Amino acid sequence: MSSRTIQDKKPIDTAPFLNFLQGVGKTTGGTILVLTMLASSAVAGGLVGLAISFRNLPDVRGLRNYSPPETTYIYDIKGKHLASLHEEANREVIALNKISPNLKRAVLAIEDSHFFQHQGINFNSIGRAVKANFEEGDVKEGASTITMQLVKNIFLEKEKKFTRKIAEAVLAVRLEQVFKKDEILEMYLNEVYWGHNNYGAETAAESYFGKHASELNLAEASMMAGLIQSPEKYSPFRNYQAAKKRQAEVLNRMQELGWITPQEEKAALKQPIKLGQLTSWKGKELPYITDTVQQELKERFGEDAVLKGGLRVQTTIDAKFQKMAEDTLSRYKGRRYQLALVAVDPRTHFVKAMVGGTDYKKSKFNRANQARRQPGSAFKPFVYYTAFASGRYTPDSIVNDTPVRYRDGSIYYYPKNYGGNFSGPMSVRNAVAVSANVPAVKIGQAVGIDKVIETCRILGIKSPIEPVISLPLGSVDLTPLEMAGAYATFASNGWSSPTTSIVRVTDSAGNLWLDNTPKPKLVLDPWSAASTTSVMQSVINGGTGKYASIGRPAAGKTGTTSSERDVWFVGYVPQLSTAVWIGKDDYRTLGSGITGGEFAAPIWRRFMMRALDGVPVEYFPSASKFKRPPRQ
Repeated sequence: MSSRTIQDKKPIDTAPFLNFLQGVGKTTGGTILVLTMLASSAVAGGLVGLAISFRNLPDVRGLRNYSPPETTYIYDIKGKHLASLHEEANREVIALNKISPNLKRAVLAIEDSHFFQHQGINFNSIGRAVKANFEEGDVKEGASTITMQLVKNIFLEKEKKFTRKIAEAVLAVRLEQVFKKDEILEMYLNEVYWGHNNYGAETAAESYFGKHASELNLAEASMMAGLIQSPEKYSPFRNYQAAKKRQAEVLNRMQELGWITPQEEKAALKQPIKLGQLTSWKGKELPYITDTVQQELKERFGEDAVLKGGLRVQTTIDAKFQKMAEDTLSRYKGRRYQLALVAVDPRTHFVKAMVGGTDYKKSKFNRANQARRQPGSAFKPFVYYTAFASGRYTPDSIVNDTPVRYRDGSIYYYPKNYGGNFSGPMSVRNAVAVSANVPAVKIGQAVGIDKVIETCRILGIKSPIEPVISLPLGSVDLTPLEMAGAYATFASNGWSSPTTSIVRVTDSAGNLWLDNTPKPKLVLDPWSAASTTSVMQSVINGGTGKYASIGRPAAGKTGTTSSERDVWFVGYVPQLSTAVWIGKDDYRTLGSGITGGEFAAPIWRRFMMRALDGVPVEYFPSASKFKRPPRQ
């Protein structure tokens, strides 16, 4: 009978029937023969009547599409596990053939040795349990088959009520009609609670023994099977002797059934057990990264999908690079300022490392992608690229570093150089190398601030940008992640993909949810990009970034904001673009005379030297290989 037909029937009062059963139990002392006869006669038609009375029971066919809450796993780009995300249920669903035969036999022996003989209900077990429970006047002994346990765990409340036991029986019989025995056993072993927030055989095996469920030997399997009755009581982490005693009961039952020999029982009892470590609520490795990835996943797929959906997330992060970056910044713990570092691969725009502060334990705020700070002169390359792309300027073009004023509404704006001096006529290359402010402002006005903003958008910068006259000097708030990603496009000579920290996301069944395989596009004019790199090489080769020299071709730019609130060095080689920021969370000054060239550049150099150790030297393409854009 379908669930729709059942729901159309008028409710039947089950109280008289339940009272009758209880009366039989009290009168006969729980004689199992009476109950067995009643149960046997009910198999053909009685359970159908019970099903009608329990018209609101769920349709077990829905289990065909049932997906239990499952843990999401985050990995680095090489497959190293970084974090597990879940709510209460720490679970990894696996196929039945991925579970050790030892565990399957041990569970069946202690929980339901007639599993492959009954049709959902074991009447002999019910008779014994009913007699014991009526003698005690309470529900003291269970008689649930594995099938009944499964429907109880998924569909029913946990209260020990007689009506619930009948509901279990009805659902169990129906489940056996719809699913094969192996399918039921697989669902059960993935659903059952094993203690310490571990649900399912795989996560339990990893927690208790540090191995996959497929690898469990007889000693481990029998100890784990014994946990099901009372996981917290028999946990070997809490009471190893109780766990061993329960293990002995399981092995003895297996031997009684003839499923193992007395010799195997004895050997398993003597075999040493090496315990693993609890995996539920384990701390995250590389937390700045995993927090960032978790937040992006929630924004894309929702919190339930992240904490219950069993996602498999491959990040772009190289754990080796990340450790280098963290070690580099950890040297500055306890200082009165904070640092952030982001490294991006220009060839893929994959984030390879991201550190949002000097000490995650003291501050979980990720300054690498959450703190927008003024980049100062590190913004200037966006201006000069725009100038080159206009066809009106080359690295050798002359611009006058002389006093100038601009009307800004009702006031006048007078750009000044750091130190207050002016140098007169100078080439664009020299202006970039010494980080002169006035030439940058003049060129920004000449090519148009809107054009500069357009360049920023092309480079992937999404933060709000106001078209103010002082924009060329970095009067805009950007993140270190945006800066490293934008410079990465210069490093690739104009080729770009969206900067990301996630390579791909699948679910536990292998279905693809997100694919960030790079699809680079040429977004910048090659000649202009090569020219921008060329002038930024001059910054390191004797300019304000000389302390960033790493003994190979590299380009970059220093940045120091007014009142020394933020200092930067952002630079790159063809294989890696890295941004370093230093500042205080309260925006107070770092101190008089603090500059990006003296403080951020050496940190950049220290990280890059380690990150590029053993990496072949590569050279930037010469602008002479490309056609200069026409004058606009």
